Amino acid sequence: MDHNLSLITTIAVAFALALIFGLIAEKLKFPALIGYLFAGVLIGPATPGFVADIEIASQLSEIGVMLLMFGVGLHFSVQDLMSVKRIALPGALVQMTLATLLGMLVAHFWGWSAGHGLVFGLSLSCASTVVLLKALESRRILESMNGKIAVGWLVVEDMVTVLVLVLMPALAGLLGGHALEAAAEATPLWQTLAITFVEITGFVAIMLVVGKRVLPWLLWYVAGTGSRELFTLTVISVAIGVAFFASALFHVSFALGAFFAGMIMRESEFSHRAAEDSLPFRDAFAVLFFVAVGMLFDPSILIKQPEQVLAVVAIIILGKSLAAVLIVLALRYPLNTALTVAASLGQIGEFSFILAGLGVSLGLMSQDGMSLVLAGALISIALNPLVFASIKPLTTWVVNKSDLARRLSLRMDPYGELPMTTERKFLEGQIVLVGYGRVGKRIAQSLQAHGIPFVVAEQNRELVEKLRKTGQPAVSGNAADPMVLIQAHIANASMLIIATPDSMDIRKIVDIAKQLQPDIEVVIRTHHEDEYQRLQKEYGSTVFFGEEELAKGMTSHVLQRFEKHHV
Repeated sequence: MDHNLSLITTIAVAFALALIFGLIAEKLKFPALIGYLFAGVLIGPATPGFVADIEIASQLSEIGVMLLMFGVGLHFSVQDLMSVKRIALPGALVQMTLATLLGMLVAHFWGWSAGHGLVFGLSLSCASTVVLLKALESRRILESMNGKIAVGWLVVEDMVTVLVLVLMPALAGLLGGHALEAAAEATPLWQTLAITFVEITGFVAIMLVVGKRVLPWLLWYVAGTGSRELFTLTVISVAIGVAFFASALFHVSFALGAFFAGMIMRESEFSHRAAEDSLPFRDAFAVLFFVAVGMLFDPSILIKQPEQVLAVVAIIILGKSLAAVLIVLALRYPLNTALTVAASLGQIGEFSFILAGLGVSLGLMSQDGMSLVLAGALISIALNPLVFASIKPLTTWVVNKSDLARRLSLRMDPYGELPMTTERKFLEGQIVLVGYGRVGKRIAQSLQAHGIPFVVAEQNRELVEKLRKTGQPAVSGNAADPMVLIQAHIANASMLIIATPDSMDIRKIVDIAKQLQPDIEVVIRTHHEDEYQRLQKEYGSTVFFGEEELAKGMTSHVLQRFEKHHV
């Protein structure tokens, strides 16, 4: 094959096989990504026949990671990140520590050195952001509170992993490995830490100070040209360009650089259009990511070292997930949140490969260790959709079998019920407002302006705390939990407004509200046209479809202005 055509050949074969085996997987009722992974195994060096260029595939998949993280940033503001810091920061740090210790423990039983075990454990501790995002998006829970907690948790993991990658060359000698040539004249550890801190702080500061002004303005300026091609080009250029320069100048990972670029660009009024225009690129390169993972896998390890492969998979899926459940419950979050975060972390991916690869180059990890990490990644990624699918039946089974699980599922935190001093006007004939995001906040402001009493039901505990301090009655929790609506006194309410974007829970919330208050009037927000029609048909409620209401409002304004000018 002509070497100059390796890029075209790799892309063509990867997409073709991914399409074929993705369709087969869907027909067999498996997630399509299993087909993508299998396609990668077939064109990888470990199987006979055509072998694609693994270096090119790896770089293409890296672009997919950038675009995907950029898309997450477009839907994830700095406020969202800060709103989950109380659970994401301690949770990620403790979970990574426990997973690393588990990896070191099994490595010790296998006779590996402490340094080898440390790198191996760290490689198993960091989950794949790409896999998580695909799982959350497919279930439409990316913008839910559970989704934000999971994403925030992984963002913290990514930041910690970046720090580990910077420190590994400097610590290689102490851990029993050898330094890279670039690190032969290594600076003292304290200097390395100081430089890393300054670089990350500098990047974040530039993005928040300069980027916050430049990137939204750039989108606005290009949109003014009326060229769709230039607008799409701007979005892709910003996503990849910021990620590249963040890595080149500040030694921040591509993924984190793209994530911050998306978060800053979210401030633009064109952020939704940017998300839509970049979606096809994100989906296409995400496929290449899974194909690239499959190419790295050597199936023979399943025969040569089956016990070790099982141990690795157990640490990733069971060990990490159990640790996450215990941590989330210890922080007084409900069982459903704990299981969602656990499922999110029950896999490993891109950063694991980078950590393990650097460990091999530093002499801190053997090639067998690298193969085990890859095997664990492939198997855990393939099983992750099944793990997510098991959350609901597992929750139902555990709650039915265990009084403790039932209490954890219905647990009340300090903000889970209204204070005894709450005025009567908020307990009878009031409005219950579910969700206090961008839409819910505006509805609340209008209700306050008209002196209409209402109670907020919101999953973000920190947000509920802030509302309480302003004197606004609010309860913390998922309104799909009957206890949350009960604490909001739904039985005495005159109206229920559902302003949350979490479409998975809307029907459950309405069903619970109707059981507790059959005559209650329900007003629902949705972004999906098919759901808009179904909700109207099933419940006869007032449903507002975002795009339609925007069109009505704009049309009404235009007609009024037009009539005024032609009177």
